[in-house]
Amino acid sequence: MFKKIGIFLQMIKFEHTVFALPFAFMGALLGSVVMFGALPSWAQIGWVVVAMFGARSAAMGLNRLIDRVSDAKNPRTAGRAIPAGLLKIGEVVIFIAFSFFLLFWAAFKLNPLSMKLLPIAVFLLVFYSFTKRFTWACHLILGLTVALAPLGGWVAVTGTVDLTSMVFYFTIVFWLAGFDVIYACQDVEFDTKEGLHSIPVRFGVAKALVIARVFHILTSIGFISLFFMTDLSWWYAAGMIIAYIILFYEHYIVTPNDLSRLQTAFFTMNGVLSIVVFSFTLIDLVVQYYK
Repeated sequence: MFKKIGIFLQMIKFEHTVFALPFAFMGALLGSVVMFGALPSWAQIGWVVVAMFGARSAAMGLNRLIDRVSDAKNPRTAGRAIPAGLLKIGEVVIFIAFSFFLLFWAAFKLNPLSMKLLPIAVFLLVFYSFTKRFTWACHLILGLTVALAPLGGWVAVTGTVDLTSMVFYFTIVFWLAGFDVIYACQDVEFDTKEGLHSIPVRFGVAKALVIARVFHILTSIGFISLFFMTDLSWWYAAGMIIAYIILFYEHYIVTPNDLSRLQTAFFTMNGVLSIVVFSFTLIDLVVQYYK
């Protein structure tokens, strides 16, 4: 049983939760303090975790199920659970259904707006996995999908959507889209051969890396905007300086002629960035709350 659980966690790349979960917490914290001047309850945080796990697990399970044929052809992904025969299609379908149940349950326990926005979230979670088949804008659609985590954290504790929450949402959209473009550079040859779409396929690796930089410049502008739109102070500003250094280094180590450190740029740098931004935001809000 534990071996099977490990295979499921490997299938959904559980370690990649580090990208979105800290920002989901940040959305909950920021929304609660901005709207109510108080930190969210532990119960709210708990349901945010359940919703996040359900949404991400359903999305990754669907992605692996829908892409199983192309994954089997790609040497980089042929070892994934479904093409490698480690999981049966029926098992993955049950896993996806259970994951959606967790998402629905958490949304129901949070507030009415969470339930009203649920159809949009489910649509994007399902729709994203098909986008590489017809549009190079798939990276932006991935961003729109995964960035529902921080927006969902905000909605979970406030029951509202406002300008600040949308700035936060699109800040994370462009951050995710940017590093997904970088990640896609390693599959240009395979995607071209299979007729799959991506920014690197459409514009070439060199231009794709420039586009990724533009996306991350927009991310930087978004983080700065949050500083001026809220009561965040110098703790948050210090975290932003570190985050900008990380983004600069991420783009510095990946060039069109050298993709050897792509995994470092994709996983390590962005994982550290999300933790840094959340941690400094948490410190900032807690210090202000207990003054």
